[in-house]
Amino acid sequence: MATFAGTQPVVASGEKFFLITAILMALVLVCGFSLQLAMGRSSFASPLPVHMHALLFFGWTTLYVLQNALAATGSFATHRRLGWLATIWIPCMVAAGLVVTVAMVRRGGTPFFFQPLYFLIMDSLALLSFAGLAAAAIVMRRKTEWHRRLMFCGMAMLTGPGFGRLLPMPFLIPFAGETVFAALMLFPLAGVIRELRRSGGVHPAWWWGIAVMIGAQASIDLISHSPIGTAVYEAVTRGSPGSAIAPMVYPPFPGG
Repeated sequence: MATFAGTQPVVASGEKFFLITAILMALVLVCGFSLQLAMGRSSFASPLPVHMHALLFFGWTTLYVLQNALAATGSFATHRRLGWLATIWIPCMVAAGLVVTVAMVRRGGTPFFFQPLYFLIMDSLALLSFAGLAAAAIVMRRKTEWHRRLMFCGMAMLTGPGFGRLLPMPFLIPFAGETVFAALMLFPLAGVIRELRRSGGVHPAWWWGIAVMIGAQASIDLISHSPIGTAVYEAVTRGSPGSAIAPMVYPPFPGG
């Protein structure tokens, strides 16, 4: 379950699955960022926008797990009231995410296993895909089975940065982005397999959610290798150190 529920307190099947996977998604993110901190690849000395970004995204992760726990225990009234936070939280996440991504690209500080243009498009479209899926889930909050699956797919899109910090990314060049996408797709695929095994059918919300996710990844690849992507990169980096960096050339390895 995610941030909204229907107006009637209906206990939908599979609450345990959605709670367990919510916890697993949170663990991917927590472990990924904790590993970066432990290895000295990040620190608390980051600029204020980065801290705001972290608070918003980890706050959302906490809210997502909490909402699934409330649904699993039948606390629907609290679930519905708390869910309205999403209408404020999600736009703030989108704004913060785009600000941090643009700032990284402008200063030439993108991860060395991504081309700068690819990173710019990937981060932006993944975030917008999450927001679109979450918005659709909110609109369909009275249709619980649609709502919970669409929100699930949206949350799965947010696990990309966690997987990106757990996987051996330098060894995955030039398929680092595609590998991260394959990893996060394990969550909705688990939902599909579970339903096939339990009922022999799959709720259409899974197909819609997966289609958006695949469409986002296909768009990332297409735009990154198109004149449109180049024009976006030039507009974003104009007047900054990032403008001197080739958009589709991998940055040098650290210490290289």
